[in-house]
Amino acid sequence: MNIAEGFIRRPVMTTLVMLAILLFGIMGYRQLPVSDLPNVDFPTLLVSASVPGATPDTMASAVAQPLERQFSTIAGLDSMTSSSSQG
Repeated sequence: MNIAEGFIRRPVMTTLVMLAILLFGIMGYRQLPVSDLPNVDFPTLLVSASVPGATPDTMASAVAQPLERQFSTIAGLDSMTSSSSQG
């Protein structure tokens, strides 16, 4: 006697077993925890550099550009923003 033979000979039992499996599946699915807004952390790097008395052009060429060149080698970097101001 193989497994299929028992299910073929007893169609009512097969139907009840399948309904029980379906019922437990629906109950289990409804109890799954789901978060509407999952916690996502976006990695951010902030670098601040100051040179007293330096003009924005000097800050851009002497400080910002070398830093940007070094940071551009970081794998997975999507965007980079820099701003230079007085001092």
